[in-house]
Amino acid sequence: MTDDAVPDLRASDADRERVAGILRDAVAEGRLDMAEFEERLDATYQARTYGELVPITRDLPAAGVAVPAVSLSKDPATGSDWPGRVVGGEGASTWAVAVMSGFQRKGHWTMPRRFTCLAFWGGGEIDLREANFAEREVEINAIAIMGGVDVIVPPGVEVVVRGIGIMGGFDHREEGVPGEPGAPRVIVTGFAFWGGVGVQRKPTRAERQRLKEERRREKLERRSNGEY
Repeated sequence: MTDDAVPDLRASDADRERVAGILRDAVAEGRLDMAEFEERLDATYQARTYGELVPITRDLPAAGVAVPAVSLSKDPATGSDWPGRVVGGEGASTWAVAVMSGFQRKGHWTMPRRFTCLAFWGGGEIDLREANFAEREVEINAIAIMGGVDVIVPPGVEVVVRGIGIMGGFDHREEGVPGEPGAPRVIVTGFAFWGGVGVQRKPTRAERQRLKEERRREKLERRSNGEY
């Protein structure tokens, strides 16, 4: 379904489900609160035509658009998309608990200003590589008791570690790396007792694939130039 569809053409159940899926993604990313989501979802299932469906998601990014929403906010001077990833709002999730179990926060989600988590005889993973950020500076308060929490940040993000460890520890290896212009600052605090909080800097899968493709092209060019 697109804006070019005939407004009076009848919408199918599949069209309504596609719109509902966009709304669910918007809630997870912190673009809509629950009241807005419920109001728009009701309108979605009551809609009979394309003309009634289109306005429901007109202000939201949708799968398959030609230009991703993040790229619309790139800094024209640097080409960085970081300004577009600091989206404001409350965040998609503000806490997590793992007691003899585990938790994950990864993929497309919105990191709140402060995220608190507890791992007791368990483990957790907080992956910020594809996340948006509620604020320019965010804090992860991690408590690891006989357990562990792994924080994964993308290249370009500044990391500050302020946690306290007793017979445990916090990983400080990613500190001291300057952040890119407009990139968020991630502060890791908390307490580790017989446990640990690790911090790693990793590229996204898409970035790894891009670098792999670049190396492959360079290798082919060298072969074609007879370098080896």
